[in-house]
Amino acid sequence: MISLKPLPMLDAIAFWRDKLKMSPGEFARLTDEAKTLAFSVTQIAKGDELDTVFAALQRAIEEGTTFEDFRKSAADIFERRGWTGPAAWRVDTIFRTNIQTAYSVGRYKEMQQVKQDRPYWQYSAVNDSRTRPTHWAMNGKIYPADHPFWDTWYPPNGYNCRCGVITLSQDDIVSEGLTVETQDPTGGLIEPVDPVTGNKMPARLLMPDQGFEHNPGKDWLSFLQNQ
Repeated sequence: MISLKPLPMLDAIAFWRDKLKMSPGEFARLTDEAKTLAFSVTQIAKGDELDTVFAALQRAIEEGTTFEDFRKSAADIFERRGWTGPAAWRVDTIFRTNIQTAYSVGRYKEMQQVKQDRPYWQYSAVNDSRTRPTHWAMNGKIYPADHPFWDTWYPPNGYNCRCGVITLSQDDIVSEGLTVETQDPTGGLIEPVDPVTGNKMPARLLMPDQGFEHNPGKDWLSFLQNQ
């Protein structure tokens, strides 16, 4: 069963309503920043089917309907594409990634509004066997809210990413003896350790997953400011 955090409803809803439905071909030609305000699903062209999937996600954001409600609302569409059985993960990914992005964008706007009182942000990963090593490496790192780090690493940082951000005050930093980072580690190499076996894993670049190297919350606020 998919469980997601409660949405900051008004901002998440406003963000979703700003999205423009596009075919996969149109979507692929956009910049990463522009994709924040577009909606597309692989193998589904513009038209009634895309409208159905979009509307089912909108109900989840506006009314809190569940993943199962979403799956049933567009079951015939998913079945025609073979997204059942072993391939049902595709439906899970569509739901989770879009809902989590809406949540994160709404959360970003909220955090901007309290930035004067809580000017530090801490990256929070789930840290279990499903957590990507690069996301795990970011867990607990604290940067000023306006640090360029967040232009790249503000979640979600990949499909089905469960990472989040915690706001902190100056008092939190002092009382808990926390360290505020200044150097952005993006692009460096890490040698992660498998959380299950404890064995070293192959070295890899410290980057979000491809296509997620930008801040959707910042992209949306920029769009609102330029309207």
